Amino acid sequence: MEIREFRIDVPQADLDDLRDRLSRTRWPSEIPGQGWSRGVPTGYLRELVTYWLERYDWRAQEARLNSLPQFTTEIDGANVHFVHVRSAREDATPLILTHGWPGSFVEFVDLVEPLSRDFHLVIPSIPGYGFSGPTAEAGWDLARVARAWAQLMSRLGYERYGAQGGDWGSGISRELGIAEPERVIGVHLNFLLTFPFGDLSELSEDDRRRLADYDAFEDRTGYLKIQATRPQTLAYGLHDSPAGQLAWIVEKFKEWTDSKDVPEEAVDRDLMLTNVMIYWLTGTAGSSAQLYYEFARSWSRPRRLEVPTGIAVFPAENAKPVRALAEATNAIVHWSEFDRGGHFAAMEEPDLLAADIRAFFSRI
Repeated sequence: MEIREFRIDVPQADLDDLRDRLSRTRWPSEIPGQGWSRGVPTGYLRELVTYWLERYDWRAQEARLNSLPQFTTEIDGANVHFVHVRSAREDATPLILTHGWPGSFVEFVDLVEPLSRDFHLVIPSIPGYGFSGPTAEAGWDLARVARAWAQLMSRLGYERYGAQGGDWGSGISRELGIAEPERVIGVHLNFLLTFPFGDLSELSEDDRRRLADYDAFEDRTGYLKIQATRPQTLAYGLHDSPAGQLAWIVEKFKEWTDSKDVPEEAVDRDLMLTNVMIYWLTGTAGSSAQLYYEFARSWSRPRRLEVPTGIAVFPAENAKPVRALAEATNAIVHWSEFDRGGHFAAMEEPDLLAADIRAFFSRI
């Protein structure tokens, strides 16, 4: 199938419409003094919307993204958007990087320069997300996305390659390694859920504390339950209200990052807004949520990944993996624990993540 060059070129009318909608935001009431305990505080979101209106420069961000070579190609009925950066080293290892929700290929912009010294980089947008969306049919679960990635790497001429991801990118990268073990040389993950299967009697106290974090995380899974059951109903509000779309995403940047008061303590404000813009401008709030619906209906006990696996653990992650449980379903040869960073490691601590990816692939 044909691979076409792609360039982001948002019509000015779309930006004017966004400004009009933001300026007419209908603000809800709130109970005073609750902070972030019941969701995004109105005062914070008002200030962020004002910044979005008056100071954020999409055209500058668009130019930055367009400095990366981008392409699209059709795979299994979906239009797949991807960044493809070849290293100056001809013998560099091909590496496919996969984002999650509520992320996008924007997550990896600060990884491109350091990683492209040693890797040929392929950074696709998941079908249903950003410029790979919206999808036109059901059935795009993690395994199907992984099969699409295998086709993409073949189409680019890469027969042996590595995979890396966090959030959904973790599950997709694992599925890719399971489906193509003869082609995937290694899988590096900065997110891994380790559910308490099997004998837990030998777990350390630290491991038991980590498992207890899974119970605490349940308080913050409302988004997951909605997206896994009624993604279409949710889509109407997020697709129509940019302030609503912003709140839905920015809450996760607060809860899942190594920040105390506001997410900008952990991630660059303009980069966070650019990530939100990808969802808004492509109208993929609803289609991106469909992956949760598909996952809820296809999930089963994790299959074992036999290719060499590396895990990077960041302290502010939602639920940190337990190594003893991780080793039951993954061939772990590399495990790193860091003292800063969280779920959006590629945006929060790109230097740490890049160095760990490089260290893992240098040993396999």
